[in-house]
Amino acid sequence: MSVVLAGGGTAGHVNPLLATADALRRRVPGVRIQVLGTAEGLESRLVPERGYPLTVVPKVPFPRRPGPAVLRFPGALRRAISTAAKAIHDVEADVVVGFGGYVATPAYLAARRARVPVVIHEQNARPGLANRLGARFAEHVAITFASTSLPGATVVGLPLRTEVRELDRAESRGEALAHFGLDADRPTLLVFGGSLGAQRLNEAFARAAADLQAAGVQVLHLTGAGKDVDLPPPAADGARYVALDYTDRMDLAYSVADLAVCRAGAGTVCELAAVGVPAIYVPLPVGNGEQRLNAADVVAAGGGRIVEDAQVRPDWVRTDVIPLLSDRRTLDTMAAAAAEHGQRDADERLVDLVLQAAGRA
Repeated sequence: MSVVLAGGGTAGHVNPLLATADALRRRVPGVRIQVLGTAEGLESRLVPERGYPLTVVPKVPFPRRPGPAVLRFPGALRRAISTAAKAIHDVEADVVVGFGGYVATPAYLAARRARVPVVIHEQNARPGLANRLGARFAEHVAITFASTSLPGATVVGLPLRTEVRELDRAESRGEALAHFGLDADRPTLLVFGGSLGAQRLNEAFARAAADLQAAGVQVLHLTGAGKDVDLPPPAADGARYVALDYTDRMDLAYSVADLAVCRAGAGTVCELAAVGVPAIYVPLPVGNGEQRLNAADVVAAGGGRIVEDAQVRPDWVRTDVIPLLSDRRTLDTMAAAAAEHGQRDADERLVDLVLQAAGRA
């Protein structure tokens, strides 16, 4: 069996692609996997590191306003389709699986030309241009959120990294506390805004650090690459405020968290729900509003809350976050609701659809 996986640019596209590739390897011994991605995205590093071959497809952004890019677009798209088509032909692909992003459109169009079945996975509640196009002729359309509007879609959830999908928070908690230097007897708040951080969260929580420590709350704050925060001296009673720009052990960060405050990217929402971490989601205030939609289902299920970006200030931390961290019953109820709503087997569900499509090749 031969499968071409297309997607990249951001971790939101690359992580589910790699999770699906790993699931295919587990399910289909000897499967041949070829990944299509860009030279600029995270996939250029992460895909080879995971041991999968990568074919670089030229990045062709769709022009959204009149200008020279409109004139260059048809030729650039033809070249990208040609590159994708050669890769599909060379590996004798039985199915093409796309995750959206710049390379997905050329991959979908090349697969259609070659009469190779297409399976699409859309990670966000609001689908992107590539997946809206591909859904018109795909064999199967898989979505993360039930609220996503794509024709004939099947809800599978978001394929998760192995270390998150298999995480037992209770079993890993001791290791996680030691890893971050935290105390087992204090409530722990996890604050993060994705790999680039979130300035609003960084400023509000750093300025409320003394209040959090005075309340006996310890904090693990992931500020984002290259971003530092100014913190008061450590509290005399030992409540710690650990600020790191990045960790490659998010599984351990989830294991220590009694509550998370974070942005609402699809990966973040799905990982927190799957492992049962209650969260306050602060959707990105710019863009098309997809982050609010991403969090809507788990919030409706009782596993989280949504707060507007403009409300995140030090006084809000004092009046809303600190009291919630002292309310064990509410946190436990939210955690159970999140876990009930979350899905850990999305990779297996997506592979089921891929195998069905390949069987019809």
